[in-house]
Amino acid sequence: MFVNVVRTIGASVLVITGGVGVFLAWQAVPTIHRYGLGFFTGERWEPDQDVIGIAGVLVGTVSIALVAMTFAFPLSLLTALYISEYAPARIKGLLVSMVDLMAAIPSIVWGLWGFFLIMPHASALAYWLQRHFGWVPFFQVRNTDPHSPVWDSTRYVSSAFCAGIAVAMMVLPMGCAVMRQVFSQTPPGEREAALALGATKWGVIRSVVLPFGRGGIIGGTMLGLGRALGETIAVVLIISPAFQVKWNILEIGANSVSALIAIQFGDASPSQLSALLAAGFVLFMITLAVNTLAAVVVNRSRSGADADA
Repeated sequence: MFVNVVRTIGASVLVITGGVGVFLAWQAVPTIHRYGLGFFTGERWEPDQDVIGIAGVLVGTVSIALVAMTFAFPLSLLTALYISEYAPARIKGLLVSMVDLMAAIPSIVWGLWGFFLIMPHASALAYWLQRHFGWVPFFQVRNTDPHSPVWDSTRYVSSAFCAGIAVAMMVLPMGCAVMRQVFSQTPPGEREAALALGATKWGVIRSVVLPFGRGGIIGGTMLGLGRALGETIAVVLIISPAFQVKWNILEIGANSVSALIAIQFGDASPSQLSALLAAGFVLFMITLAVNTLAAVVVNRSRSGADADA
C-alpha cells in the first residue's frame, strides 16, 4: 500500500511538470510559427511594431544568474564546511536553522533589501571594478570615464551586478543545504584514517571531505543556478529594463525572462501573451535541463550514491 501511494505521488509530480511543459509549448506555437528563429535571435521587444525577440533577455538572465553564483558558490561552500566541520555542537543546530530560514524570506523582501541597502554599496564596488579592471570586457561601462574625479553613480545602479547580489542571497540556502548534507555523510573510517596518518583538520577536509562531496558541491551549485535563472520579483525591483544583448554586468540596464513576463503580463494582448508564454517555455526548458544535469551529477557521484543509501 505504502509503495503504491509513493509511486502515485511521484508519478503525479512528473505528470504535473510535464503538463506545464506541454501547456507552455502549445501556447508558444503561434509565436514560434510567426517569428521563427528571429524570436530567439532578436533583441527588440516592441509588440506594437510587431518586433519581438528574446536574445537580450536571455543574455540578461544568464548574466544575473552567473553573478549570483559567483557570490553564492563560495559563501555556500564555506558556510557548509563551517557548519559540518568546525561549528561547536551546541550552536550547529541554530546555524542550520538560520541558514534554512533564509529560504523562507519572501523574494520581495530580498528585492527591497537589495534595492535600498545593497545597491548603493554595489554601485561603489562596480565603479571600483571598472576603474581597476575595466580592460576586462565584462567590467566595462560605456560612456564613462573611470578616472574622473567625480564619478556618475547613476551609471552603475539597477544593473545585472546589483540584481545578482540579491539573487545570490536567495540561492545560498539551497546550495548550502545540499553541500552540508553531503559533507556530513563522509565515511568516519576515512576521516579517522587520515587523522591517524597525521593529517590536520584542514588536511582531512582537503583530502577526504571535499573529494567525497564533489558531487554534492556540483549538484548544489547547479540547483542554485536553476533557482537563480528563474528568480523574478527581486530582479524586477532592482533592474532598469533594457532589451539589448549586453554582457556589461556593471552597467545600468538589464532584464531577464522571468522579469519580462512579470512586467508585461498584466497589459499583454493575446499575441503578446503568446510571446510571453513562449519566453516562459524557453526558460522552463533551460531550468529543467540545468536541474536534470544536477540530479545526474549527484546520482552518479560517490557522495550522491552514499547519500541515497
